[in-house]
Formats: sequence, C-alpha cells, structure tokens
Amino acid sequence: MSIIKTRKKLVDEARVLFAKKGFANTTMNDIAIASGKGRRTLYTYFNSKEEIYSAVIASELERLSDKLDEVASMNIRPMNKIIELIYTHLTTIRETVMRNGSLRAEFFRNIWMVEKVRKNFDDEELQILRRVYSEGIAAGDFDIENIELVADITHYCIKGLEVPFIYGRIAPGLSEEASKPMVAKVVYGALGKRIK
Repeated sequence: MSIIKTRKKLVDEARVLFAKKGFANTTMNDIAIASGKGRRTLYTYFNSKEEIYSAVIASELERLSDKLDEVASMNIRPMNKIIELIYTHLTTIRETVMRNGSLRAEFFRNIWMVEKVRKNFDDEELQILRRVYSEGIAAGDFDIENIELVADITHYCIKGLEVPFIYGRIAPGLSEEASKPMVAKVVYGALGKRIK
C-alpha cells in the first residue's frame, strides 16, 4: 500500500473511532488494530493521538475546501456565488459535525485544537472570498472599497454562524430556499448592491 493510502486509511479509521468512542476513549492501539496496521506503522505516520486527531480535522476541512472551490468555479454571477459560498460552508460544516457522532462533542470541546488546524482552511476561504469580491466589482455587482476587510468580515460572520446553524437555531423551521432571499438582502445590502 502506498504511503498516501496508508496514511489516509489510518486517518479514516481514527475518524470512525473518534466518532464512536470519543477522543479520550480512543487509544493509538485501537487505531492500529482498526486499520489492520501495527503500532509501529501508526507511529511512523503520527507521533501522538493529538496529531492524528489534527489530521482527522484537516481531512474534514479539506472536503469543505473542495466544495467551496467548486462553488467559486461555477459560472454564475458573483453576487449569487457569495450566497452559495455561505450556504455551502454552513451546510457542509453541519453535515461534517453531525456525521461524526462523538466527534461532534470533541469538535466543540477542543475548539483551540480545531482552530489551530483550521488556519490553512481559513486562509483558503479568505482567498476565495477575495477572488469572488474582485469578480463582483468587475461585474458591477458590488460597491466595495476594501476587499480585504470585507472578505475578513464575511469570513468571520460565517464562522460565527456555524454553531447556531449546526444546532438549528437560525430561523428554525424555515427551509434553505425560503431563507436564501432574506440572507441575500442582508448580504447585498452590506456589499452595496440593491436587489432589483
């Protein structure tokens, strides 16, 4: 098995175990057994359980990053891309947290560890937002004086909505399709674009 496939297998098995048993109740030995690899192989790739946990979080964030890249590449107006990026971010985070069982609790308890791993993802998301805002200015969709600042604000607003969105505290009972026009009004208003 190649180095990349072996590492991926270890990360995938660790994710399943963390989701079932939680971080505290999962041992490096559990991960080695579940992956069908020896402890020596596991320690060749990861020095500690914390390191493999970070790799699990990084792999989940990579999925989100891929989805955001897909949205950013869509052939739609920049003003529509921003709304799609917001919803893609929030729904993918919710799906990721929900599908990971016990990892869900760990995700919130170990927020500083998650934040450390998230740094690269956050930087990538900021680059996507800046690119879409630049496209929007060129297309006449947005009236933005400082793209860097607006991208930062957008990024941290989305990030701040993650936990309430995951728990269904934002517009409970309202479908995504029903909420999008209302969210668009808020976002477009902030970006200097009036809805016609």
